Amino acid sequence: MKLSKILMGAFFALAITACSDEPMGESTKHKPGEGNEEPDTEVPQEPTEEPDDIESPIPTFSMNTQSMSVNMGRTYQEIEGFGASDCWLPNTIGTYWTNERAQLARWLFSKNINAAGQPQGIGLSVWRVNLGAGTAEIGEASGINNDNANNRAESYLSGSSYDWNKCVGQRYFMQEALSNGVEGFVLFSNSPLVQYTLNGQGRSDNGGYANLKEDCYDDFAEYMADVAQHFTSLGYPIVAISPVNEPQYNWEGNSQEGSGWQNDEVAKLSRELDKALTQRGLNTEISIGEAGSWSSLYEGGSGRERTINAFYNPNSSAYVGDLAHIGNIICGHSYWTHFNWNDMRTSRQKVADAASPYNLRVWQTEWSMLDAAPEDVDYDAPDGEWQIAQYMSRVIHNDLTVANCTSWSYWTAMSVERWSQRNRFELIKTTPVGGNYSNDFTKGGKIEDTPNLWVLGNYSLFIRPGYVRVGLTHTESKNFFASAYLAPDNSKLVVVVTNYDKEKGALLKLTTPEGTKAIYTYTTTATKKLEQTRFNVKDQVFVDPSSVTTIVYYL
Repeated sequence: MKLSKILMGAFFALAITACSDEPMGESTKHKPGEGNEEPDTEVPQEPTEEPDDIESPIPTFSMNTQSMSVNMGRTYQEIEGFGASDCWLPNTIGTYWTNERAQLARWLFSKNINAAGQPQGIGLSVWRVNLGAGTAEIGEASGINNDNANNRAESYLSGSSYDWNKCVGQRYFMQEALSNGVEGFVLFSNSPLVQYTLNGQGRSDNGGYANLKEDCYDDFAEYMADVAQHFTSLGYPIVAISPVNEPQYNWEGNSQEGSGWQNDEVAKLSRELDKALTQRGLNTEISIGEAGSWSSLYEGGSGRERTINAFYNPNSSAYVGDLAHIGNIICGHSYWTHFNWNDMRTSRQKVADAASPYNLRVWQTEWSMLDAAPEDVDYDAPDGEWQIAQYMSRVIHNDLTVANCTSWSYWTAMSVERWSQRNRFELIKTTPVGGNYSNDFTKGGKIEDTPNLWVLGNYSLFIRPGYVRVGLTHTESKNFFASAYLAPDNSKLVVVVTNYDKEKGALLKLTTPEGTKAIYTYTTTATKKLEQTRFNVKDQVFVDPSSVTTIVYYL
């Protein structure tokens, strides 16, 4: 986006009201007989004027007053999208859960709002697709034991030829994502194909070094480029390939595909991938890094940390900043750096400081609450699921406003509640017959949307690719925080507000911009799922106690 597009010259003292981005879009499409859901009801076109009889709701709770001001002339990063990944279960679920899969896709990808004002999904704009190492085809010989058999993944290469009919379930969700207008697909790899690895397995015995034969760097790169070319030819916008995952870990266990990598090895593979993409005439970028935590981007010295300096400093042996397909992207994961508000912000400021000299786009490509529960979360409490989801809003907020991330993705879109830890690891619970992660997923099961899904939707459904973060001044704390985003055509202003106060809502003191046509809020709480409310443009907006609320102004 050009700065001139958004320099409206106006400093609006907007203390956050939301003119909801009533997202339009077709319902989740599927072939006849697939799925058992009725199509969504499309909403009217965007409002052009505010009817005289709109009455703002009257709150049933006491409120604090929060003053905010939005400066549309102060701009930050352009948002590229919000996403989730298809590890590990969607391939099996998409193949066998024919009565549930359409609803799963609708929750993830739909941008529709039904006639009652209820969003039908969270409108992800990025879908991360796992390029499996072929561990599913060789079973326990892959090194991934039977207790973790659901973490084995297929590849498209069978012997010396490609079989594009494989990965049925993954392709189902890819097609649903495409049909619903997902703007970007990212192919990512956890391990080289088993036929290219040193031990013939999808997990590693090579410590901190790549589990990849020396003469197979080009073969592995060409495989990834071939998959990108295939899906590009089918109309999929393959915006990036991520060739390695969390290279700081050795991946010597038996639970999933993985390999350690040295920075120099990542650079060597990236150079081969750059050549392969160029030979195929693809515009696909290489998203490099995928660090296991933010700190590995800016500190450490083991040969596989300090990745920003390693990949983008021209004096580094691992320098790849001059490659045509690198695109000045650095990727990291928000694990291990979210225990409390201050630590969360400190680590992300260090990311921003390290990335800024190289003008890097920072992508947060994986987060779920994998490590110990943060100090403010009691997931065993009656509202534990909501606490987990609301805490995720803290992570997203600081990733966007402190680390200046341009893209943010959750880890597993769907999985099973494990170890009695509620919804820490998934957006949607998919419970197989038998109830455990290790059970047979080919027999079907039940699905349940979690609060994580809808809190992510407070961001993903309304802040679309191309929106730019703009200045927002308010009294920010771990218990009350917000950020603002402007549409490329200046038609909408989106503000996401998180209020932790369990007793009091917040009255947002503001001056509505002149010419505002309509104001909507979408509220997520322990009992609400992006619940829509319309406000009179002359009235002040409020947000619920213990809520995440998206406010959209039609300008």
